[in-house]
Amino acid sequence: MASLRDLGLSEYEARAYRALLDDSPSTAKELSKSSDVPMGRVYDVLKDLERRGLARSQAASRPKKYVAVEPEAALDRLLEAKRDELSEQESQYEAAVDELEGDLEAGVPTEEGFWTAVVGPEESADLLLERLDTASEHVITVAGGPTPQFDVGEYGDEVAAALQRALERGAEVDVLLGPELIETLPNTVLKRYEKELADHPAFEVRTTEQVSGSFHLIDGVEACIEIPNPLTPRDPFAMLDLKDRAFTADVRETFDPRWDDAEPLTTD
Repeated sequence: MASLRDLGLSEYEARAYRALLDDSPSTAKELSKSSDVPMGRVYDVLKDLERRGLARSQAASRPKKYVAVEPEAALDRLLEAKRDELSEQESQYEAAVDELEGDLEAGVPTEEGFWTAVVGPEESADLLLERLDTASEHVITVAGGPTPQFDVGEYGDEVAAALQRALERGAEVDVLLGPELIETLPNTVLKRYEKELADHPAFEVRTTEQVSGSFHLIDGVEACIEIPNPLTPRDPFAMLDLKDRAFTADVRETFDPRWDDAEPLTTD
């Protein structure tokens, strides 16, 4: 059950505010008795309630009396204060991430021949997006047949966003699609890619019949190979990530002539 403490009040502050709602105006002594807040603490509690905009005092009265601010206004103020607090925390976390990225990215070795694999649609998507977010020089994406990478929905949108982030980091992005894939896609999907990415000078999409399967080459040293579900080919079954410069170079040698022969993709 929600409580005033969820919005940042202490136990004593919550008790005092509730007591003021039931019995206003009240003196500090009266409030201490009705709220069970110790007399030695009640003045500090009332001062905090006033600072938060939850209570008002009548300074002219002797002894001073206090009234509660109406719940709707009080809760709005608490919510706004909590939003400000969370926004400040978000900025602090973002600054910490920016600083740590500079500290941690240096010295991470690329171990030749290292590979990892995950099974499952979500796990495959997470691994692919993670690896795409490391690209800083060149991303080659190949999709020969139906694949969720370019399907409608969250997965396709996240891949598009990852490619956009790679472009913003200064990487080139080349995408080669097979006609079988293009025939299965609604025109709205192609339009989305065209709108979000195609105008970038370092981004290009081409199409050719000489491709099959789906894979990504990252910075010339890493390959992400999608393994489709044999029962439902549009769903990813697993994702294999291989860091091997020689293997990636071999794949690139196969890719380059197909890319040269491919036609620029149009959505008209």
